[in-house]
Amino acid sequence: MAEQKKIRIQYYRSAIATPVKHKLVVKGLGFTRLNQIVERVDNESIRGMVKTIPHLVRILEN
Repeated sequence: MAEQKKIRIQYYRSAIATPVKHKLVVKGLGFTRLNQIVERVDNESIRGMVKTIPHLVRILEN
């Protein structure tokens, strides 16, 4: 089986004053605290989630 590409995402801005949908996306990506970095499979669904909250997360280079 081929190795899947990974994407590293950092949660760097608080979601306190954002809509509930944005908070649910942050939770769905697996973030539990600010400045946390998670590694997820690089696919269309994860890219779409990141695209909905670009003001809260940043993609880190590997």
